[in-house]
Amino acid sequence: MGLPVRKSKVIPPPACPLTESLALLRGAWAPNVIWFLSAEPRRFGELRHDIPRISARVLSARLRELESRGLVSRRLLDTSPPSAEYALTELGRELLPAISALARVGQKLIAEWDSRASVGKKARVVG
Repeated sequence: MGLPVRKSKVIPPPACPLTESLALLRGAWAPNVIWFLSAEPRRFGELRHDIPRISARVLSARLRELESRGLVSRRLLDTSPPSAEYALTELGRELLPAISALARVGQKLIAEWDSRASVGKKARVVG
């Protein structure tokens, strides 16, 4: 039998604000779901249409996670069959500038990669 684990007497360090903010966006497709909810509330099927490569299972899991983190709200609609609509909360909206900034960096990277690829193709054709 092993030795008992002793309780640590060290006070844990304060949480890092950056780590906590990024933890809100963890999970595949989370930033995409937030992005597509930025303009208006959307129903599940509409989000599936907006993000065609996401599976229904993953979208459902991501919406539940974002709702549990306080980023997305779910409102039941009085329809037949029953339906729900998802919208960003105030906290969810606060993430939009950060997601926009990341998207701009991504666009610059893609443009840089495309320009390098086209230069490489020209060099091979000429050489």
